Amino acid sequence: MASPTPQLIRIGVRNKGCAGLSYHLDYVEKPGKFDEIVEQDGVRVLIDSKALFSIIGSEMDWKEDALSSKFVFANPNIKDACGCGESFNVGS
Repeated sequence: MASPTPQLIRIGVRNKGCAGLSYHLDYVEKPGKFDEIVEQDGVRVLIDSKALFSIIGSEMDWKEDALSSKFVFANPNIKDACGCGESFNVGS
């Protein structure tokens, strides 16, 4: 029996990298009890409640170029980021 195909993306953050936090994306079948649901243009995205204050006000987009395809974030809360751009900090 095949498992269900996940239909939603949950965005969270994890402690990672030299600046402290890194985005984490999971594909899920349904929202968690405390997830925030954001919908725009018919697309529903879940925000992990533990990540909400780190990413509130952010814009997420899909970028494709000759070398990669990935989600990119414009986060107004970032106070510091590592040189490679993989991690960030929202503290003061």
